[in-house]
Amino acid sequence: MSSQLIPISPDIHGEAFPVLTAGQIDRIRPLARLRTVKAGDILFEPGDSDIPFFVLLSGSMEIVQPDLQGERLIVKHGPGQFTGEINMISGRRSLVRGRVTDPGEFLEMCGEDLRTLNARDAELGEIFMRAFILRRVALINRGAGNVILMGSRHSANTLHLREFLIRNGHPHTYVDLDTDAGSQELLDRFHVTMQEVPIVVCNNRTVLRNPSIQELASCLGLNANVTATELRDVVIVGAGPAGLAAAVYGASEGLDVLVIEEESPGGQAGSSSKIENYLGFPMGVSGQELAARAATQAHKFGAKMLIASRVTKLNCERRPYELTVDSGDVIRARTVVIASGAQYNKPLIENLTKFEGLGVYYGATYVEAQLCGDEDVIVVGGGNSAGQAAVYLSQTVGKVHMLVRAGKLSDTMSRYLIQRIEENPAIELHCGTQIVGLEGDTQLERVIWRNNKSGETSTHDIRHVFIMTGASPRTAWLDNCVLLDKKGFILTGRDLDSTPSFHWPLQRVPQMLETSLPGVFAVGDVRSGNVKRVASAVGEGSISIYLVHRVLAEV
Repeated sequence: MSSQLIPISPDIHGEAFPVLTAGQIDRIRPLARLRTVKAGDILFEPGDSDIPFFVLLSGSMEIVQPDLQGERLIVKHGPGQFTGEINMISGRRSLVRGRVTDPGEFLEMCGEDLRTLNARDAELGEIFMRAFILRRVALINRGAGNVILMGSRHSANTLHLREFLIRNGHPHTYVDLDTDAGSQELLDRFHVTMQEVPIVVCNNRTVLRNPSIQELASCLGLNANVTATELRDVVIVGAGPAGLAAAVYGASEGLDVLVIEEESPGGQAGSSSKIENYLGFPMGVSGQELAARAATQAHKFGAKMLIASRVTKLNCERRPYELTVDSGDVIRARTVVIASGAQYNKPLIENLTKFEGLGVYYGATYVEAQLCGDEDVIVVGGGNSAGQAAVYLSQTVGKVHMLVRAGKLSDTMSRYLIQRIEENPAIELHCGTQIVGLEGDTQLERVIWRNNKSGETSTHDIRHVFIMTGASPRTAWLDNCVLLDKKGFILTGRDLDSTPSFHWPLQRVPQMLETSLPGVFAVGDVRSGNVKRVASAVGEGSISIYLVHRVLAEV
């Protein structure tokens, strides 16, 4: 029986649902056990953790997903085919039900042994990884997840939750309560009111009313495979490009790696619509795609990720180091890589907070672009992120007004972006200009900006503003554990010598990315002197693991 996932492009169907050869199956047998199955057997359910990997020798099975109408068929598997999607690598809970339709014999293998096989057998590892990724993409494209999000564009938290699910690559169904004709029936079914929007339904049984991302992550079991009691070789704080690079290299070299991320993999770069100057991507790559690939790589090698968790404190008085997260759990680490990154500075504009998520955004992705339609928008900032956002948005919106406080772009932006902006008729550049007012009732309706040279102010009926101005380091949680520069970025290596208060307790000198705490490293945008480019962050993240090995060897 062949696999029948609908919809999936015919040209990749064979890669998503390949049939293994007898020789390939024989290479799987040593790590698997033979299991006899009968029709009707349920092999795994949505929400199950540590689900096995199955290869069908004979018989058949179907993968279905329970929904509000009962269940829907995802795929049918026959002899020579195998189960699983990207959750087999990440270790997260199952999204689907696996049910035997015809009796037969299956090979059964645990997730840990599957990772071992992937590392040992390059051919099978490539077949499995390609299939898992394509299957996850198909689930995302058809909204075939275990979560329903019912929201409104008039709810800032709706946007926040959608971005969280999308940036974590979690398949879901989104119901727009503003346009969906049957939305009231859904609200009535779960006894909720519009004042409780957004509504999240997890696994067709748990209803969350206006949840935080932490509550959503808990409901979906995104962190169910992470235990706080283990002593880790290295804990990485932040899953931007630097943190993800450290995770990939650390896990691939056999270290016990845990990444702690406050929201979603990718950091600031994850909200970039298109990165065109990163090595190896001549056609460009979105920040979200780059982050998703890196996170999958890290999972492939066995790194664990704690998502939607914020580190609130680093106990620097003892070793192993202790990191407290917002849940109250304490995680111990032999070494720490700080990759917590930076956040966009918020201009001092009255009502700014009121309109965040309701017309004011700090990232320009597909979700925000959808909200704008063909209206005019404003992009604030003169750096590469602002330039990428302006070029991306200009493809779909009416006009992009780019407001730059400086007199020109060349000091802060790559030349290729400046040329794109100057030659794009859909982008109007306003140098020496800044926003001085935001107006509206429940949603942004008007923007007031000022030309700093002439002092003239003008009011514009624009409902969407993208702010990407400067950056401040995310270091408040360190509470004076490491030395910082005057702007709050972390000092490392030789830069520590110029600090009068610096005291180093070891005979050796600090390594180049090492902070004032031995065995604690800082990489990426959070580090003083860092070059604000994705390639630089990735380089620092990978180098930090070499330095981690040297520290671990000292113990």
